[in-house]
Amino acid sequence: MCKQPTFAQNYSLVKLTLGFSPCPNDTFIFDAMVNGLIDTKGITFHYVMEDVETLNIWTEQGKLDITKLSYNTFIHTVQQYALLHSGSALGEGVGPLLVSKHPLDLADIENFRIAIPGFNTTANLLLSLAFPHAKNKTEVIFSDIEAGVLNDNFDAGLIIHEGRFTYAKKGLTKLIDLGDWWEQTTQAAIPLGGIVIRRNFDKELCASVDSIIKESLAYSWKRYPVLSPFITSNAQEMEEDVMRKHIQLYVNDYTTDLGEKGRNAINTLFEKAKQGGLLNGEIEGGIFY
Repeated sequence: MCKQPTFAQNYSLVKLTLGFSPCPNDTFIFDAMVNGLIDTKGITFHYVMEDVETLNIWTEQGKLDITKLSYNTFIHTVQQYALLHSGSALGEGVGPLLVSKHPLDLADIENFRIAIPGFNTTANLLLSLAFPHAKNKTEVIFSDIEAGVLNDNFDAGLIIHEGRFTYAKKGLTKLIDLGDWWEQTTQAAIPLGGIVIRRNFDKELCASVDSIIKESLAYSWKRYPVLSPFITSNAQEMEEDVMRKHIQLYVNDYTTDLGEKGRNAINTLFEKAKQGGLLNGEIEGGIFY
């Protein structure tokens, strides 16, 4: 957890770095708080937008105060960062897909050349848990994976985000929905990405940031289905109807507040990672702030 406060903070002096992706679900969440559309209680947020794997690497380096990250990365950085209750991407039917140009037999997956969106992504964690013998993996920017498979550079690709809506039109075949695999195996929601904050901040500040994220999200929902220029200008090569599908799929009740069901899903992921030998030792201070 974040440390206990020792005195009332003057938030007008607090400047925090914040990282998130340019994907519509993230810009939808953070739009109001980084663009001065809501009261941020005096806190100044200096934000950067990068792809999720870059944010994962930066989290391992401790570069940012607050950041979006894959839950796979959180497993390995939980001693430095605590999870906020708002801003997460969890849900049902939102998991990564393993796709190919032609139908393939998953029994032969250990021989597949697989493009993945990053070794630190939750997508790769789910693939590793489902198919531990699938070792021939190459990191590829998530938006380039479909093309890599279509050009026969890879036998299969692990796609995330808007790839769920575009792979079939591009002529790719779904081999397995790893979200379905996770839900059927664990009876839990799929934890994909979360928002974490440095553990050395006091609990009062952590709670304030959490409430600001929740208010920022509420601001965007009040104006939906209208999408702000901040959202549309950062969504690369994406039509607005695809942006809305993206938001509807990845921004839900769990994003507003994880709740008991969401927290249970994250605890289940940590337990599965521990059982799979991907997490060692106890988590000092717990997962949440």
